[in-house]
Amino acid sequence: MNTHSPALVWFRYDLRLDDHPALVAAIESGAPVAGVFVLDPDSDGRPLGAASRWWLHHSLKSLTDQLARLGVTLILRQGHSATEIMSVAKELNASAVFWNEGHTPWMTAQDHAVQEALKSQPIQGVMTRSGLMADPGAVRNKAGGRFRVFTPFWKTLSTLHPPHKPLDVPSQIRPAQAPPTSGSNLRDLGLLPTSGPDWTQGLRDTWEPGEDGAFQRLGHFLDGVIDDYATGRDFPDRAATSCLSAHLRFGEISVRRIWDTTLGAVGEKGLKFLSEVGWREFNHHILFQHPSLHTEPLRPEFRRFPWQDDPKAFRLWCRGQTGYPIVDAGMRELWHTGWMHNRVRMIVGSFLVKDLLVPWQKGEDWFWDTLVDACPANNPGNWQWVAGCGADAAPFFRIFNPVLQGEKFDPAGAYVRRWVPELRTRSARSVQHPVDPDDLFARSAYPPPIVNHGRARDRALAALKALDTAT
Repeated sequence: MNTHSPALVWFRYDLRLDDHPALVAAIESGAPVAGVFVLDPDSDGRPLGAASRWWLHHSLKSLTDQLARLGVTLILRQGHSATEIMSVAKELNASAVFWNEGHTPWMTAQDHAVQEALKSQPIQGVMTRSGLMADPGAVRNKAGGRFRVFTPFWKTLSTLHPPHKPLDVPSQIRPAQAPPTSGSNLRDLGLLPTSGPDWTQGLRDTWEPGEDGAFQRLGHFLDGVIDDYATGRDFPDRAATSCLSAHLRFGEISVRRIWDTTLGAVGEKGLKFLSEVGWREFNHHILFQHPSLHTEPLRPEFRRFPWQDDPKAFRLWCRGQTGYPIVDAGMRELWHTGWMHNRVRMIVGSFLVKDLLVPWQKGEDWFWDTLVDACPANNPGNWQWVAGCGADAAPFFRIFNPVLQGEKFDPAGAYVRRWVPELRTRSARSVQHPVDPDDLFARSAYPPPIVNHGRARDRALAALKALDTAT
């Protein structure tokens, strides 16, 4: 390889310097290094949601600053990856392009397109492995088939395909000189909202996107929070989870680094946490088999499910105005922070698809737009799980009672009181209960329930029975 011409590192959803195989390979080539990021509308099979775009903007800002401290330019482009990568490579007179392989069907298609484009030029293409613990499809059962149940999948993956040791941040890097007009300004990518009320204040107050923020989260989690993880992770009023999901989504920290650091810090005590991270692996492996995961149920009979698309009920659910405190608390947390506790995600999801009979795809789409960690594998995989139509899914007849769920997982009502201030004066005994529709005073402060849970449950089970009969 020509060590005088630049090596171009294509950053994707791996916006970090630590454990970045492509970056390390480029440095080890001996060539001067430049970076490029392409905002490609095809990276996820659909446009990024608003909250994810906000996160991506700040993650790119963090990476740009990190590289600048090393003298390296991060060139920003938008368009189709193959076209833009070739354009930048020619402008820099690059001798090689290095990148980590994609971990979604659409990113894999980009891999192939870039490889084909490079073949027509005297430019070397070097693709390295990253993103997942094992290549999609590599984890097979004893019969050679693919897993549809998580537990045997995870047992096989974690024992037969444990991750390699992560690569440390390069201590030295030889920067390439990039033309001053070679890229866009970060704001030119249009990732931030430019009109309407500013809804991002809560996100700014809650998160620090970027690699530094990711390592701070992991360090804080392993420094004591993990002690309560196994028992406390289901309780939204307890800070017992890692909150690393968005950092993982944008590759600001690698699964290998999380695995290695967790086992090194707490040993076997971290295995439960790592198994939950394993659901990301499972959902990505499912996604490669079913690229239409966000629109098509894995159980085909659910295409005939008698959903009742109620726009008003859906709107009230989105706004956190259902009259069920734990549901409304979750939806308001989501709107304010771009995140929701995992247990509450299950509760609000069950309420939408089973109490309201609204199609799960509408909930998935709302989460895609409002979650900072909206992942093309996890988001639809989780929605199909709660709707009973996905891989290793909870059966549809498992219908959460939102009042009992609130009493069990937010027993003191601290979570509800935080996000539903209308109920702050309520006692722990009553805070999870809907208001009496006939109590005009209570109704003036907080809406009555939009549906009776008991009757809604009966309706949902009748719909399931009708589906079973038709099938």
